[in-house]
Amino acid sequence: MELGLVGLGKMGGNMRERIRRAGHTVIGYDRNPDLSDVGSLEELVGRLEGPRVVWVMVPAGAPTQATIDELAGLLEPGDVVVDGGNSRWTDDEKHAVELGLKRIGFVDCGVSGGVWGLENGYALMYGGDEKDVAKVQPVFDALKPEGEFGAVHAGKVGAGHFAKMVHNGIEYAMMQAFAEGWELLEAVHSVTDVREVFRSWQSGTVIRSWLLDLAVNALDEDEHLKGLKGFAHDSGEGRWTVEAAIDNAVPLPAITASLFARFASRQEDSPQMKMIAALRNQFGGHEVEKS
Repeated sequence: MELGLVGLGKMGGNMRERIRRAGHTVIGYDRNPDLSDVGSLEELVGRLEGPRVVWVMVPAGAPTQATIDELAGLLEPGDVVVDGGNSRWTDDEKHAVELGLKRIGFVDCGVSGGVWGLENGYALMYGGDEKDVAKVQPVFDALKPEGEFGAVHAGKVGAGHFAKMVHNGIEYAMMQAFAEGWELLEAVHSVTDVREVFRSWQSGTVIRSWLLDLAVNALDEDEHLKGLKGFAHDSGEGRWTVEAAIDNAVPLPAITASLFARFASRQEDSPQMKMIAALRNQFGGHEVEKS
C-alpha cells in the first residue's frame, strides 16, 4: 500500500525504512528538507492515491494539532489520519470529532520500540473504528515485531494512546527499581563488581528483561556511570498516568513514586537518576546531561 508519513526524526525515519523494507511505498515529509521526500504536506497528499492513509509522527500538543488541522483541509472523505506520536488520549477524541465532520477517519497508535525498532519491530497499541484500522493494517503488520504478539487493537479512539501511557508508567516504575538496586549495590563495600552482578541476572532470574540488558549495556560503556549527571527528564506520560489514576480512584504507588523520584533528581545530583538517564538513552536515544 501507499503511506504518507509526517515527521522523520529518530522514530519516524526508522519507521519509514522498516515499512519500505516490507514492500510498501512511503512518501515522507519533514520540515528538514534533507530528510523529506516532498516539499510540503500538500505535495505529500497529492502524491498519494485515495483512499489515503497519512501517519503523523510529530511532537504531541500544538505541533500535532497544527499538522492535523492542515491535513483536514487537504484530505478527502474516506481517507484516514493516524497519530503515532505520544499524544494524550483526550486529544485523540477531539481529533476524531474534528476529522469526522469531514468524513475523514482517525486512528491513534501508541508506538514503543525506540531506536531499536527498525531491526526488532515496534510494539503497537491502536484505537479506532474497525473500518479505519483495516485501512492501516498492512502498515501495522510491517511495523510490528515478528511473531504472534506485539500489536493490539486496544479499543475505541483514544485506547491506543491510553494503553501506551500506562505502558510508559510501568516502564517508569521498572526503571526506578533497577536504579535503586544499582545504587544500593554500589553503596556497600562487600560487593566489588556491581556490573557483573547485573550481568549475572540476565540468565535464569525472574527480573531478566530488555531493560536489564540495556542497564548492562550502559554499565559496559561507563561502569560506574560517572560520566552522567543524575538528572532525568519525564516525557509527560508518567504525569498523565498518575492523573488518570486519580480520576479513576486507582492506587498507583510505585508509578507515582517513580515519577516523583525524577522530580527529585532536578534538585540534586541523584545516583539513581544516572541509571534512569542511562536506560532512557539506551532504549530511546533520549538526551542525557553529562556530569
